[in-house]
Amino acid sequence: MLSGKIFISIIYLCILYKCEYVMKILRKRFIIAFGILLITTIANSYAQSIAIAENGFKNRGEICFSFSSSNVQQINMISKIISIDKVSGNKVTAYANRKGFDEFLALNIPWQIQPHSTDLATGIVMSDYSSSKDINAWDTYPTYAGYLTMMSQFQTNFPNLCKIDTILASTPGGRKILVAKISKNVNTPADKPQFLYTSSMHGDEITGYVLMLRLIDYLLTNYGTNPRVTNLVDNIEIWINPLANPDGTYFGGNSSVSFATRFNSNWVDLNRNYPDPISGNHPDGKSWQPETQAFMDFATAHHFNMSANFHGGTELANYVWDSKYDLNADDNWWNYVSKEYADSCKKSSSFNGYFTATGDGIYPGVTNGAGWYLVNGGRQDYMNYWHHCREVTLEISSTKLVSAGELPNFWNYNYLSLLNYMQQSLYGFRGIITDSITNLPLRAKVTVVGHDMDSTEVYSALPIGNYHRPIKAGTWSLKFEAPGYCPKIISNLVITDKQSIRNDIKLAPCDVSISNIDSFDEIKIYPNPSLGTISIRVDSPSQITFELIDIAGKTLLLNHYQNLAIVNINLSSFSNGIYWAKVKTNSGVKVHKIILSK
Repeated sequence: MLSGKIFISIIYLCILYKCEYVMKILRKRFIIAFGILLITTIANSYAQSIAIAENGFKNRGEICFSFSSSNVQQINMISKIISIDKVSGNKVTAYANRKGFDEFLALNIPWQIQPHSTDLATGIVMSDYSSSKDINAWDTYPTYAGYLTMMSQFQTNFPNLCKIDTILASTPGGRKILVAKISKNVNTPADKPQFLYTSSMHGDEITGYVLMLRLIDYLLTNYGTNPRVTNLVDNIEIWINPLANPDGTYFGGNSSVSFATRFNSNWVDLNRNYPDPISGNHPDGKSWQPETQAFMDFATAHHFNMSANFHGGTELANYVWDSKYDLNADDNWWNYVSKEYADSCKKSSSFNGYFTATGDGIYPGVTNGAGWYLVNGGRQDYMNYWHHCREVTLEISSTKLVSAGELPNFWNYNYLSLLNYMQQSLYGFRGIITDSITNLPLRAKVTVVGHDMDSTEVYSALPIGNYHRPIKAGTWSLKFEAPGYCPKIISNLVITDKQSIRNDIKLAPCDVSISNIDSFDEIKIYPNPSLGTISIRVDSPSQITFELIDIAGKTLLLNHYQNLAIVNINLSSFSNGIYWAKVKTNSGVKVHKIILSK
C-alpha cells in the first residue's frame, strides 16, 4: 500500500494536471484506505477505553462512564443493571462494577469513559481533629480516626444532650457506622417526633459528611443560647448519621478520602440494595449488604417520622417516588418542603446558580424522583413505603468531592435549610393515643380519610403512644384504629402550613370475636391487670396452648402444656402495656385482653 505522503502527493499532481483516469483509480483506493484508517482509529479508541475501564476495575472496583439516550424506557431498563448517577438532557452518567459493565456492553450502546469523581478532586486536606483550631475551622476532611474521636467527644462533652449509638459495629472493611442522638434529656423517651439525617451512602459523595458533623456540633454548642436551636433540641428527637458508607469513603485508607468510591467494599451500590415497592426484595439481584441489613434493623427499632439522606453530583431536592410514576398522596406537601429547602439554599449562597439544577424540569432545585429517572432499591422509597417515614434525597454539591476549603461555604448555603426541614417535623397533626379504660398507650394507625394511599398513613409509637402526621394546609378528617378497639374519626380539621394541631385520642375496646368456643367459662385467666405473672385455670386437666399477642397482632410468646389444670406464666420480661391472651384447651378457645402493669 502506498504511504500516506506519497498517496496525497499523487492525488495533488492528478488534480493539477487533470488526470481523470488515474483519479478514478486513486479515488477508490483513497476510500478504501480512509475506511481502513477510520476502522483502525475506532478500534484503537475502543481498545483504549476498555483498557482504561479495566484499570478502573483493578484500582477501584468501579468505573464511571456516560452514554447518550433520549429513550426513557431504555434508561429505566439500563438502570436495573448499572447504577445511573445523573441524567442531564440526553446524557446519562453511570457507575458500574465489572459484572454490571459486562451486561451493559452486551447492549451495544456507544459509551465514553468519564473521570471518576475522585480523579477530579483538588484541595483535599485531611485532619485528625486533634486540635480545636481544626475543629472550629471546618475546612478539612476527617481521617477515620478523627471521625471516631469527634463522635466520641460529642457524647463526652454533652452527656445530657448527646448519645452515640452504633448502627453497625463492623462493616465488611472493618469500620463502624455511627449515629448521634441529640435531644433534651437524651436518655428519656418523650412525646417528640423522631427525625433522622444520614449522609454519604455513596462513599465518594461526602460534602454532606462534613456538614452533618458540623450540624451535630452546631446543635450542641448553641443549645441554651440560640432560641431556635434550643427549641429544636427540646422538642425533636434528632438522629444524625454522618457517614453511612465508611468503606467507600476510606477506600484508599483511613487517612485519606482522595480515593473514595461510590460502592461499598463488596462493589455494591447501597442505594440500590433496599426492598423496593415495585420490584420487591433484592431489586439489584444482590443479597442485602451488611450496611443495608444494619440500617433496616435500625429503622425497625426506631420510629422515624421524617428523614433525609445526602448525596452529591448535582444540586436539588429529590422526593418520592423514585421507583414509580404514581404521585405520592402528599405530593403537594413534598413540593412545598422541597421548594423551601431549595429556595433557602439559593438565598443563602454567595453566587447565582446554586441549587438550580433541573431533574424533571418543573422547578429549579426540586425534582420528583421518577420524573427525573427511575431508581429501584433506593433508601428513600424504602423508608417512605415500609416505615411510613417522610424521607427526601438531598443532592447538595455538583462536585462530589469538593475542595476542603469550600466546605465552610457549603455549610453557609445549607444550614438554614437543614434547620427548616428539621422543623417541619413539628408541624401537622399530633397527639397521644391511649386505651380509654386503662390510659395505657397504644400503637394505632392514623389515616387521613380519602387521602392516604401507598403507605402514607402513620402509626403512633410506643412507649409513649405519640403520633405525628405532617400535611399540607387544608381541611382533613383523621381516622384512628387499633386491633381490638373501635375506630374513631375526627372530621373537618382545618390546618395551615407551619401549624401544629394536637388531638389526644382515647380508643375504646370492642368485643372480641371468638370462634369455635364450646366451654367459654371453663377457661379462666387471672389476675388482670397483672403485675408480671398470670395464671390459667381449667376445670379438668387438659392440653393447654397459650399465645401472647401484642396490639399490632404479633405473636410474642407461644407455649404448650400437657395434662394440667393450672398454668402459671411469667410475663415479667415484657413491657407494660395491653396484650391479647389466646388460650386453647381440649374444650375450646378463649381470647382475652390483659393489661401488664408491673
